[in-house]
Amino acid sequence: MKTRPFGRVIPIRDAIEIVESKIKPIDRREKIPIDLTVDRILARDIKAHFDVPPFNRSAMDGYAVIAEDTFGAGQFDPKVLRIKGSIHAGEVPGVRIDRGECVEVATGARMPKNSDAVVVVENTEGEKDTVKIFEPVHPKENVSNAGGDIKEGEVILKDGELLDPGKIGVLASLGIGEIEVYERPKVGILPTGDEVSAIGMPLEEGKVYDINSHTVSALVRSNGGRANLYEIVGDRFEDARRSIEKALENDIVLLSGGSSVGERDILIDVINEIGEILFHGVQIKPGMPTLFGMIEDKPIFGMPGYPTSCLIDAYVFLLPAVRKMARLPEKKYSKIKAKISKKITSTLGRRQFLTVKVRDGEAIPVFKESSTITSISNSDGFIEIDYSVNLIEKGEEVLVNLWQ
Repeated sequence: MKTRPFGRVIPIRDAIEIVESKIKPIDRREKIPIDLTVDRILARDIKAHFDVPPFNRSAMDGYAVIAEDTFGAGQFDPKVLRIKGSIHAGEVPGVRIDRGECVEVATGARMPKNSDAVVVVENTEGEKDTVKIFEPVHPKENVSNAGGDIKEGEVILKDGELLDPGKIGVLASLGIGEIEVYERPKVGILPTGDEVSAIGMPLEEGKVYDINSHTVSALVRSNGGRANLYEIVGDRFEDARRSIEKALENDIVLLSGGSSVGERDILIDVINEIGEILFHGVQIKPGMPTLFGMIEDKPIFGMPGYPTSCLIDAYVFLLPAVRKMARLPEKKYSKIKAKISKKITSTLGRRQFLTVKVRDGEAIPVFKESSTITSISNSDGFIEIDYSVNLIEKGEEVLVNLWQ
């Protein structure tokens, strides 16, 4: 087979900078029910249009009182107040109390007029028409005041905030059922190669099932994006061109396979004809054939066909791009220190991502080869081996980046 050389193979940091410079956050917005907004990004400021709570309410079961009437109360010298009625949560009180009076209230009940505190039921002894108060309360004690949680006119959520269950609760407290959020970036994923077969089809001799579409789509969806899977692209120029042009309906296009140097890897020619390749070849292991370009202002990633190479590449290059488009913060990997379980050799001049599992303080390499998916599925994370390092001795301390 004839081969073509890569373009200039560039350091990983340069490749990351090139990708980052071409990625812009999504400005498109959509209005959706608040129950669907968890992990979405709010697209406008939210201002409270009323107080929360909207009225003074009892924070405890007990008796609404004028606090001054309880001053001096004690176990052996209780204050006695006349019970003027009762109020349950949800009722509109039609009662006002004066000095020497109280109203029995349930938790969440609206406070009667002229009352300013609640004596908890445990500190009382009720009779038919009166109640004994054994402990004094101060004004506002056991009362949730109107606006005590949220003030009318207050900006409670801001454009760009990540919505979580607590923030969704704030929206619900204001009666907001739908809200504007930024759309998720759409990533079109195209597997390539005549040797690749779709899941659900009989596996013909000499072929392998498409793994990359499903691993990459899972990564996209778990990082704020929408994944659109396309049919497998064969090794024919016009078919590849039509498929790529169709996939430009997305915000990002990812091609798995077809970025290497074999004469049948025609995707390079297609991208060169209808767009521009910004780099092809990165000092990374696995994943050196990584390609990145632009077609009609759309970022195009070309990643190796081998499952481990493709997924590591996706973590390094695609994941940050999707998160930036989705307006999500940069992913921070949890890191732990461990001792490598065996001697590791690495290629000088390439940054290696070595998958490992962690057991009892040891980092155990599980990488077999780029073509195996278990090199990732059996791992807890990865270690990065710098360009300048070609040997890590057994027992040497390493820093493990955990997937989760």
